[in-house]
Amino acid sequence: MKDKSQNIVITAESVPARIKPSLYPEPFASRMKGRQKHPLGEFFGIKNFGVNLTRLRAGAESALLHRHSLQEEFIYIISGDPILVTETEEIQLHPGMCAGFVSRGVAHQLVNRTADEVVYLEVGDRSVGDVVTYPSDDLAATMDSSGQWHFTHKDGKAY
Repeated sequence: MKDKSQNIVITAESVPARIKPSLYPEPFASRMKGRQKHPLGEFFGIKNFGVNLTRLRAGAESALLHRHSLQEEFIYIISGDPILVTETEEIQLHPGMCAGFVSRGVAHQLVNRTADEVVYLEVGDRSVGDVVTYPSDDLAATMDSSGQWHFTHKDGKAY
């Protein structure tokens, strides 16, 4: 493969999947089993926002139910029929549908409750200082000035 700084066009599926499937601490990381992310933005050296081609096997979750204080997210369903889960409703999605999530907006996650794989594109910014809340789990996350995530219990105690 050429030096990635020279690539301007590539087949998305040829970008290697992330080796570590989740940054969450346990017991949450194991809940991401069945999720595979191909970091397209990183492959091209894009720094201001992330772009992932993401696959969810049957029964897999995209993330824990969460909301960001600063970052915004967008998803576009390529194949499969995931459920968009929020704190108040569940919405069946289909190929060609998309959804956007503003900062401090609705908590959200995708869940694949079908036997078929779900494939979608996710795009999100990388705002330093972002804080993520997880309404259904004892977890909080903060992005530091170097872009690293730090996870704690809701009371601030480290994992």
